[in-house]
Amino acid sequence: MQKTYDVIVIGGGIAGYSAALTLNSLKRSYLWLGTERFGRKLLSAEYVRNYPAVTGNGAAFARLLEAQCAREGIVFTPARVNGVYAGDPFTVTAGEQVYSGRAVILATGVESAGSLKGEEAFLGRGVSYCAVCDGALYRNKTIAAIVVGEEFAQEAEYLAGFAANVYAFCSYPNARFSASNIRVFSQRPLAVEGGMRVERLVTSAGPLAVDGVFLLKSSAPPAALCGGLETENGAVRTARDGSTNLAGLFAAGDVTGRPYQYVKAAGEGCMAAYAAHAYLQSKSCK
Repeated sequence: MQKTYDVIVIGGGIAGYSAALTLNSLKRSYLWLGTERFGRKLLSAEYVRNYPAVTGNGAAFARLLEAQCAREGIVFTPARVNGVYAGDPFTVTAGEQVYSGRAVILATGVESAGSLKGEEAFLGRGVSYCAVCDGALYRNKTIAAIVVGEEFAQEAEYLAGFAANVYAFCSYPNARFSASNIRVFSQRPLAVEGGMRVERLVTSAGPLAVDGVFLLKSSAPPAALCGGLETENGAVRTARDGSTNLAGLFAAGDVTGRPYQYVKAAGEGCMAAYAAHAYLQSKSCK
């Protein structure tokens, strides 16, 4: 029988870690999911200057976090979440994996890379963030894949198993694919256009006729990840405790908006964990 966690934390960065650390101390069962523990942004930071007692670069900061993580027994599960479905309990999907939680903390950060004009308007009408979820819908069709990092190249290969043609736009150098029906383009994708559904991808060299566009990156925009979630200018709208308009769903870190600072993310992660704890307590009293 599938386990139902007290709280599912989505996001491998500082906000997600802080939430998991706090939930662990509160003796709550939790599942901490993310594409990469602590995140590439932290690991590549030249210098961390706004986090109390930390002096050094991001890699040094990550080593401190790793030591604490091991000492406290915090468990991280690598997964790229592609859907959060409100309910009692919540259902969280990551590719073919399905998880269940009584509450959810969204700490997915922000990722502007790969964003396109018209992307949000065509969500569910030809724009997708999940190759595993939607690839089979494009059997024998022509699609574009915006591949934000080399770690997502395998998803483009997966799409090639269904589509007749995959036009790949990669934000890393020397992109190579084994599938013969993947064609790599060097121009920059600018916009998604069409009528009822996606009909073309506009690039810096002109339009390309496509049936769908897949944006393969670490995280989908929060509104795309969770239906009905209120956002403003791309950021999740929250109360001071991190609660959102959906009962049992909380948000923390960069996904809630500026400032994009590690110290703010850590504080919000802790606050969201306490709020989720209080929410579960209130439900158990009813």
